Amino acid sequence: MTKENYNKEENGVSVFSRSAELLGEDPLEEIFALNLGDFLTEHLISDELAQKIKQHDSKDKAESLKKQLKELISIYSINNTLSVLGFTNKEDYVIYNSIAKTIVQMIDAKECHIFLANEYVTGMESDSTGVVLVGSSMNTDDVIDCDNPSLIKIIMHYGTENTGLIMLLPQEGKEISEEFIKLIKVTSKLFAISMILQKLTDETSKAMEDEGVTSSELQHYRAELTAVIGDLGEEQQNFVEMLAKAVDAKSEYHNNHSQRVADMAKMICEYLGLNEKTKDLIYYAGLLQNIGKITLPEELFNKKEKLSKEDWDALQNHPNVGVSLLMSINFLAEVIPYIHYHKERWDGRGEPEGLRGHSIPLGSRIIALADAYCALTENRPYRDAMSNEKALQIVKEESESKWDPALVNALECLLSR
Repeated sequence: MTKENYNKEENGVSVFSRSAELLGEDPLEEIFALNLGDFLTEHLISDELAQKIKQHDSKDKAESLKKQLKELISIYSINNTLSVLGFTNKEDYVIYNSIAKTIVQMIDAKECHIFLANEYVTGMESDSTGVVLVGSSMNTDDVIDCDNPSLIKIIMHYGTENTGLIMLLPQEGKEISEEFIKLIKVTSKLFAISMILQKLTDETSKAMEDEGVTSSELQHYRAELTAVIGDLGEEQQNFVEMLAKAVDAKSEYHNNHSQRVADMAKMICEYLGLNEKTKDLIYYAGLLQNIGKITLPEELFNKKEKLSKEDWDALQNHPNVGVSLLMSINFLAEVIPYIHYHKERWDGRGEPEGLRGHSIPLGSRIIALADAYCALTENRPYRDAMSNEKALQIVKEESESKWDPALVNALECLLSR
């Protein structure tokens, strides 16, 4: 198939709605059940909205500004950002217990505790310390030793505002790796930005209802909102990249495998002439295609001996674990189908649904080929890395059975440059 035909086949990205069938009952889906905002590419704001923001010649400037602000708020409302405001009672905060427990599982820590600053907590009594415990990996009856010198304290902050605190206690005799600490730091900053954005949208909505509000004040709110939205987008991208690095650190892929797959997938996209949004989503799918592995013991991925049935079942299930996790992160929802189907085969003998040929999403076909080629050219516990020539020969031999032949041809052309 030619580059032009591929471009016609997928000129844009199909948005897959959230599917209960993909979630199952895995508790991992709750890790970020508080949505972290719509992941909008193209600098987060559409061209149409950007033009509206630039309008200055309206007869009624205040009304024009209000329309612009309403559109911004509709995109980044409480339904699309981290909904940590609006809780009315203590029971609403149980979601933070799920987040804390899953963080413990992800990074193999002993304890995780989540605190929010008094001003960001509703429905619960304020604390004289300035922060309120809203979530913990421990049972409610257990006593938290906040003075334990081994505790790692990560502040949720954005700009000059501190919105809360995440506390981690490592397992006895073990350190939490730098990659996992960075992941929790960027997660905490996402929490902070999302909370401040929600607070700002609430303040903006109230200001717009005030008949005495001036155009100057509305312009200030518009500047504040667009600045925070821009920072949110940047941190979302940091989150994706740190999550991929943490996955590689926990598995045998200590050579930035996920980054190599994403870069290779992006090169194939560019060769095929795919649009920017499709290219970006496939790039992130490449980074996160092994995301489920982050919740499994790293010893499992470094075994050289034969795996037990339990080990094998855990490995086989990891793509579904990853899908459950991504389902809960709203701004990554569009990469889910690419990851979910990247174990399918061109001949229809793959998993999870036995899709065949062009019925497999193009993004899935691209990252599957990139993943296979990169894996062949990397050292693994059971073999040495192959040369580029040998790896290409193998994928060519498997063309039309495992891989889309047109994509294999594109890869060959790229490598011959």
